[in-house]
Amino acid sequence: MAPAATAAPDAVVNHSGNRPATGRQFELERGDAKAVISELAAGLRSYSVAGTPFTETYGDDQIPPGAAGITLAPWANRVEDGLWYLEGRKQQLDITEVPRNNAIHGLLRNSSYRAVDQQSHSVTLEATIFPQHGYPFLARHRVEYALAADGGLVVRQTLFNDSARPAPFVLGAHPYLRVGDVPVADLVLTVQAGTTLTADGRLIPRSEDPVSGNLDFRAGRRIRNIRIDAAFTGLAFSQGVARHTLTADDGRSVSLWQDDNCGYVHVFISAEYPGREVVVAVEPMTGPANAFNTGAGLRWLEPGGSFTMSWGIDAVSQRDQPAQG
Repeated sequence: MAPAATAAPDAVVNHSGNRPATGRQFELERGDAKAVISELAAGLRSYSVAGTPFTETYGDDQIPPGAAGITLAPWANRVEDGLWYLEGRKQQLDITEVPRNNAIHGLLRNSSYRAVDQQSHSVTLEATIFPQHGYPFLARHRVEYALAADGGLVVRQTLFNDSARPAPFVLGAHPYLRVGDVPVADLVLTVQAGTTLTADGRLIPRSEDPVSGNLDFRAGRRIRNIRIDAAFTGLAFSQGVARHTLTADDGRSVSLWQDDNCGYVHVFISAEYPGREVVVAVEPMTGPANAFNTGAGLRWLEPGGSFTMSWGIDAVSQRDQPAQG
């Protein structure tokens, strides 16, 4: 992931008058909720409610550190050696995680998305995946961000197959959560998952095992010195939604929810984000790392077909706290 830096941006904006490196910035607002979405990777650059930031941010002239906020298609996480087979024929993807010799985070993390619809509180962006070595399919990834009336952020990611044959895919996203200026190490993380995917040193899953110890977040664990990079499944869905929450001692919290088209969540707790002692990414995914080889969570989209996953972020801010006295 991204190396540490000496200073962290806090929604730093390019004031030079030039187009920023992350492209056009789409600023959404509804009530006291705000979000900024970048043209690059249809990325979530920031989300706040009543002035409290609930996601990590970065400057609009920066490559998203640690893949912060980007959307992932046509696969999430990693493909081992960038290698998989289609009808018995070898498919070699570009190696984009060189130290571990993997292809990571799909084909659109460095791509521009164009706006197909924009309102004051929503934006819909779309990018094309052209046939290429390792992925011989033509597809489109559409991402809709919308601020709900209650201030929550709702995200819908849709993949369209414009090819003449079925195309495999996994969709995902890479948001980092926070609760204002509360140190992330002091927050309690709850992840409603009963199974973890045990990975090797290259972060490729090799088995599924019941959660235990530092990987059991069902009752909530204070982050403190926990550092993990792990996928989970066996999610506890209620009315079609699974929810994972960061809670501060003052009662404020932020939750990432995902619909039942997303059967996996990846949790990355790291000390390598620029200018932050600790960060936590909670990543909704339709399948785990190396799904192109294992078939776990892998879906195939028929020609002309589409598939949608939904997720979002809800926050309990200071405005929502009961009055004292």
